[in-house]
Amino acid sequence: MPASILSETDKIQLQSIDLKTADPDSLKDIQDVTIHTELPKKERIQDYIRQIGNPYCYRSGKYIVKTSFANTDLTLEERLLCYFRYKEPPYGTDS
Repeated sequence: MPASILSETDKIQLQSIDLKTADPDSLKDIQDVTIHTELPKKERIQDYIRQIGNPYCYRSGKYIVKTSFANTDLTLEERLLCYFRYKEPPYGTDS
């Protein structure tokens, strides 16, 4: 996530929420968030953070979700494609 979107202090504070003590009513529900894919990446991230409040801890329905992000330009989709290509058995072999 670009440094200009959240300061290091903000990141540490937002990441430090404890799932066991988090108040579900104070967290935004990701089901209420709309990802505006037409926006450039940086603006899309800013809009997402504006909507979700804490990108590291939020609700999905009745569940509290805690996430972390890798410092990379690769997307989850790109990572999963690489993973499944690597895991795919060679053609002509029985598995």
